[in-house]
Amino acid sequence: MNDSEYMRMALELAKKGCGYTAPNPMVGAVIVKNGKIIGEGWHERYGGSHAERNALASCKTSPRGATMYVTLEPCCHYGKQPPCTDAVIEAGIKRVVVGSGDPNPLVAGKGIKILREHGIEVEENILKRECDKLNEIFLHYISTGLPFVVMKYAMTADGKIATYTGKSKWITGEAAREYVHRQRHRYSGIMVGSGTVVADDPMLTCRIPGGKNPIRIICDSRLITPLISKIAATAKEVKTIIATCCEDKDKISKYEKMGCNILCIPESNGHIDLCVLMKRLGEEKIDSILLEGGAMLNWSALKSGIVNKAQIYIAPKLFGGDTAKAPIGGIGVEVPENAFRLKNTEMTRLGEDFLIEGEVDI
Repeated sequence: MNDSEYMRMALELAKKGCGYTAPNPMVGAVIVKNGKIIGEGWHERYGGSHAERNALASCKTSPRGATMYVTLEPCCHYGKQPPCTDAVIEAGIKRVVVGSGDPNPLVAGKGIKILREHGIEVEENILKRECDKLNEIFLHYISTGLPFVVMKYAMTADGKIATYTGKSKWITGEAAREYVHRQRHRYSGIMVGSGTVVADDPMLTCRIPGGKNPIRIICDSRLITPLISKIAATAKEVKTIIATCCEDKDKISKYEKMGCNILCIPESNGHIDLCVLMKRLGEEKIDSILLEGGAMLNWSALKSGIVNKAQIYIAPKLFGGDTAKAPIGGIGVEVPENAFRLKNTEMTRLGEDFLIEGEVDI
């Protein structure tokens, strides 16, 4: 096996931490000696041991003189865990193969520099594209302090998110809906507008076995979320943030008694300033958000520039109807050349449906 093949194994290990490591990255490590794998590990959850130390701990034979494959540059600072560079050096690892560099200012090349200063051979950027994609959330969050926002919606082949009567269950099939719940497990937060809460009374939880619920974030400029809604009723069990422009303390206290966390956000064009909200959520260590909003919130999010990626589920169905809603509302762009463009697009088949994913070209 070559370096790329071992790195692919490390990537598969890293994925096991999906949904549990935020706001830390997903990292996998493989240790190879004399052509045999002697150790494997991954970062299992936030606050726990890092992949390198877990891989070293799993070794049944001495790792002295071995090669370590790790998807992200080893850390060299004290956080919740001691530096991984220390563990690598102490173990006598001879060679380290790295996928992605770590943009964290506390690392940012320093980890690799320390290893080289101790006589360890370091090979960089092996499967860098794949390693970067695995941690697109972390790389964005650590560089900007802002959540990585994924705008998700499901629509028919003729671009409708509901029939003219407003009915929308179900547009996509079971495979696509199950995939959505895996995304809810992956991302730290899930965001909708108060209109969605009033119209659909959703739970916004993850319904896969062993899944982690995202933090629920409700954009509610006027604080109209019903106190009898499922969201409010379960706020003590599932962390819920309501972002509002309302400053009525008596009104706010009713939601706080239900267990909701209230964030007072300045107003912009009659609604919550989404850019300010993202800054506040980033300060709360919310590194990623799955935006499952309605047409108006989707447009506001795009217009404000907070959307990093789009996930578009397309069902092979046709609803028709002049008044049937499209997934993105607002005034829209004036001319085609002003369209919001998606780059690095990929298509995946989910049962009878299709998922198109692409980065928003900001």
